[in-house]
Amino acid sequence: MQFSGSGGEYFRIWIVNVCLSIVTLGVYSAWAKVRRNQYFYRHTTLAGAGFDYHGEPMAILKGRIVAFLLFACYTLVGKFDQVAGLAILLVIVSVMPWLLMRSLRFRMHNTSYRGLRFAFHGSTGAAYFNFLLLPVLSALTLGLLWPLAQQRMARYTRENSTYGNEFFKFFATSGAYYRIYLMTIFIGVLVFAGLMASVMLLGSKELIPVEAGQLVAMSVLVAAIGTYLALFLLAYPYVAARLQNLVWNTTQLGPHGFHAQVRAREMLGIMFGNVLLIVLTLGLYKPFADIRLARYRIEHVALLPRGSIDEFVAGLQTNTSAAGEELAEMFDFDIAL
Repeated sequence: MQFSGSGGEYFRIWIVNVCLSIVTLGVYSAWAKVRRNQYFYRHTTLAGAGFDYHGEPMAILKGRIVAFLLFACYTLVGKFDQVAGLAILLVIVSVMPWLLMRSLRFRMHNTSYRGLRFAFHGSTGAAYFNFLLLPVLSALTLGLLWPLAQQRMARYTRENSTYGNEFFKFFATSGAYYRIYLMTIFIGVLVFAGLMASVMLLGSKELIPVEAGQLVAMSVLVAAIGTYLALFLLAYPYVAARLQNLVWNTTQLGPHGFHAQVRAREMLGIMFGNVLLIVLTLGLYKPFADIRLARYRIEHVALLPRGSIDEFVAGLQTNTSAAGEELAEMFDFDIAL
């Protein structure tokens, strides 16, 4: 895959979007999203052909109005009546899987490649199982089930997505997700043990003039803070890189596979540089940072063709049912930012 967007070009779109969204008190943000998505989609190419985005701003605005009203009701009512606020929160949680499912349908239906649209066919019941029940069980088990929940959510979104009339296939197991998170925990344990041992060693050589009991407490505190900072800075790029590789390397469309080779060190360098430059420029580097990260993530995904791409797409275009276009008006709801 190739990405041809440039920071300077996108900056002009971004600054206009920001200014008009502020002037219109957020109303223009729906049009801003369409412009942003169209820019990124149309500058992404695969096998020489580009993608496109067809979302309507009014549909996005409707979704945002619904999300805003739900959040406003929870915030305002919760200040005066905590019980009523909790009830509204439960309502929001109960409808969120349905909203996410509708949002996925909207996003996929309004994405196309070579003039042929994608689609999402996930059921509401499966959405509640994957987007509500599993995350709740993960929280109740203090995160032990989170890798399983994440694998099931990825499987739900991938295996219910189609290009033309061809369904995607997803082969990643929950064990692969657990290995990523267990490695992150293992790194955290090593960092904690190393920092604690370093502080204890300095104390044993009397470089830290404290008593034995205080030294142990200090070493634990320093190790805990250092481990938190290390994981905060390093864990996200590592997990993001490994998850992108895992998801794409176990995804298939018809006879064709995919391959991703994102490196955690490179992701860390890009993200750290982006954050630093955004801070130094008071936010003005944000569009350049978005382009830089998008280019890296897109261009490290490749299609592994097993046969002619042209013949595959032509076959899908011939066999595609018109039902998708007839149902398009049902997919007019989006809550995603």
